Amino acid sequence: MISIIIVDDVKKSRETLEKMLLNYCPDSEVLGKAGSANEAYQLICEKQPQLVLLDIEMPNGTGFDLLEMFDTINFEVIFTTAFDQYALKAIKFCALDYLLKPIDIKELIQSIHKASIRVNENSIKDSNYSHLLTNLKHKNSPKNKLALPTQEGLEFIIVNDIIRCEAEGNYTSIFFKDKNRLLTTRKIKDFEELLSEHDFFRIHRSHLVNLNCIEKYYKGDGGYVLMLDGSTIDVARRKKDDFLERLSRV
Repeated sequence: MISIIIVDDVKKSRETLEKMLLNYCPDSEVLGKAGSANEAYQLICEKQPQLVLLDIEMPNGTGFDLLEMFDTINFEVIFTTAFDQYALKAIKFCALDYLLKPIDIKELIQSIHKASIRVNENSIKDSNYSHLLTNLKHKNSPKNKLALPTQEGLEFIIVNDIIRCEAEGNYTSIFFKDKNRLLTTRKIKDFEELLSEHDFFRIHRSHLVNLNCIEKYYKGDGGYVLMLDGSTIDVARRKKDDFLERLSRV
């Protein structure tokens, strides 16, 4: 049994979600419902739920504002929202779960099941939520800072300083303009999704490049690029047309 609190500013949405849990997630127990960040904070402190189903866009404080009220987040969170694309990418990048409205019953069941496993295994990671909030805070920063997870903790970097990303199995190496290299504990697919709006393009299964850091493109079957750091990277044949089209718009 997993204990849950539902947070949504729309009363009908709260009630609908509670009915869905009652009818389709028998191993869940709703301890209470809240319509604002402040109300939810008091309810969470009082009830100590294992899981919070959290709407993001609320008129008197967002779901992110609620999370920032806690020194340590010792409960699982599933975001229930459509919100903006950057936030969804950041949530996924941090390996956190979300459900798009209108909520699909099958997806709800799967998300509750996954949350129950994490709760039972005591694998809730407060650092993931801290990482998410940091990235969202820097979203509108002129320098576009990101907090990247490494084996030692979090590394704060400036997006425009990245030349390229290279897959290293389940890890990704980040190469910077100052010749430094950083190994992060995220797959290259995560970086592809997070950096797509910053003029990055995945030209090869193992390589994601900053289009603004390409010195020259050499023609060929797929061709290859010369990067600012002197590295040369093949362009996958199937990526060539999309790459050249995207490059022409930078």
